[in-house]
Amino acid sequence: MQSQEQLTVEASISAIEWSGGALRLLDQRALPEEVRYLECLDAAAIAEAIRSQAVRGGSLVGIAAAYGVALAARSIGESDDWAAALADDVAMLEASMPDIVQPSWALRMMQERTRRLADHADVPGELLSAAMSIHHSDIEANLTMGKLGAQLIRKHQKGKQNLMTHSNAGALTGAGYGTALGVVRAAHAAGLVATVYVNETRPELEGARLTEWELTQLGVPAQVAVDSAAAHHMKSVPMTWVVVGAERIAANGDVISAMGTYALAILAMHHGLRFMVVAPSSIIDMGLEIDDEVASDDPSDNDGRRKLSDLTSNPQTFDVTPADLVDVIVTEKGLVERPDATRIADLMSHRRLH
Repeated sequence: MQSQEQLTVEASISAIEWSGGALRLLDQRALPEEVRYLECLDAAAIAEAIRSQAVRGGSLVGIAAAYGVALAARSIGESDDWAAALADDVAMLEASMPDIVQPSWALRMMQERTRRLADHADVPGELLSAAMSIHHSDIEANLTMGKLGAQLIRKHQKGKQNLMTHSNAGALTGAGYGTALGVVRAAHAAGLVATVYVNETRPELEGARLTEWELTQLGVPAQVAVDSAAAHHMKSVPMTWVVVGAERIAANGDVISAMGTYALAILAMHHGLRFMVVAPSSIIDMGLEIDDEVASDDPSDNDGRRKLSDLTSNPQTFDVTPADLVDVIVTEKGLVERPDATRIADLMSHRRLH
């Protein structure tokens, strides 16, 4: 495990920070015009930051929620039944989370830690340590994904090259390094990046507002373009990879991501670009199979299959990229090239150590 100092250096854009007994969260609603932080002193403040989308991205939301449990425990102080004492705060934090993502992994980890600490003298202190561990593990996972993705880019072409990305899957969506942008950062550090073409990503403009801001802070050459210019750039500019993040990945390798990702995958295939999805294994849902042909009236009859509209109250914000359009999924556990149900299951097998 890397030291605190090494992790801090690598995570040079901080969207979340534990400081002076409070959680500081970068308010992403103000970017890029203003950099301002919210100081959260209790679980309710963190839940509101999540609900209002001051913080966003499955990893960041999960980390923030973990700290929310720790703050709730600190507020309670002592209890003979910590699971029951924290239940309302855990429920509040979970209810604040976006329905499309799967950030409750962090809450499940905190609940399991709580159960194991039933007789411990300092439960609040131990839960804070658990939240910090989740925080630091996310940075380490992102660094691993960045290295694996950059190595794959170098494997196919050793010189500087143009890349394309969509939405925002950078330091702002996690502990400070990034998934898709973590790969871009690592590739840039290795001298592999000429220019990153950033799609504006309507309707929320995460690419234009957030990704361009991040890349500017990092000194990575970037060019923002309207979404509809993607095909033109692929045709007219020598380009090698489309690198994107994901909100959720189904058991068969289908990818739920920002609206427009599916179209980019089709365009990439047509123009001979490789398509890389970078995401932590925590967002892979082995119980999920996406199938827009199924009836959603009674999900129990569909053997785990769901429509996208079953998974989010705002399906116009996301789309599903079929696994057969994805060249590789990069996770901290390793690469899944040409993903399908068998390869995803192998990645998630307990037998795999990395």
